[in-house]
Amino acid sequence: MKILIVEDEPNVASLLHRNLLEYGHTIGIATDGYMGLDQILTNKFDLVLLDIMLPKKSGLEILRELKDLNNNTPVILLTALDTTDMVVQGLDLGADDYISKPFKMEEVVARINAVKRRTAISEIEEPFTLEFKGIHLDDTSKKVFKDGKEIKLTATEYNLLKVLLSNINKVLSREKILDKVWGVQYDLGTNVVDVYINYLRKKLGDTSSNRIIHTVIGMGYVIR
Repeated sequence: MKILIVEDEPNVASLLHRNLLEYGHTIGIATDGYMGLDQILTNKFDLVLLDIMLPKKSGLEILRELKDLNNNTPVILLTALDTTDMVVQGLDLGADDYISKPFKMEEVVARINAVKRRTAISEIEEPFTLEFKGIHLDDTSKKVFKDGKEIKLTATEYNLLKVLLSNINKVLSREKILDKVWGVQYDLGTNVVDVYINYLRKKLGDTSSNRIIHTVIGMGYVIR
């Protein structure tokens, strides 16, 4: 894969660069936000590893500009700011995943491989539509409607809804959802599934009085 590292800490950038080269990836490095955004927009990268606290332009500002430009380059956040609010902001702005600092290279490689698998799957899947209780998912246009009104979802939110709608009345464990949506085949100890479920509920207007996505305590989630 062609990967851009946007990181201002030389030791972290060097560690990532050295290890990812050994895995056969082609690596670019940007040391501030302006340089990072410019490289993303002028060079086609398969993935961006993006720090949040960057000089000149933050990682969140970069994500916001990419979203405004409909640039769908996959992004994994690398951040020491791993509070729920910060993570949710990043995911809302289109980040595909996040990794907290300090990190283990094995985890970084696993997350990169997961993005690679998701990208490959999305390129070969046949288009189709799914409908349930006023929700219409059109896989040809990648659009979602609720009661006829379009709902704007990030790529990961879309994939999560697609998995749930493909398994109506079937309880899916968090591990199963991690595998289907993130391509991660083991629990990395994050609450990313719960964060995305809550986010999806808000966008779909899925309230406690009109619940569609149900939590099955100790087991997972089901749409019914």
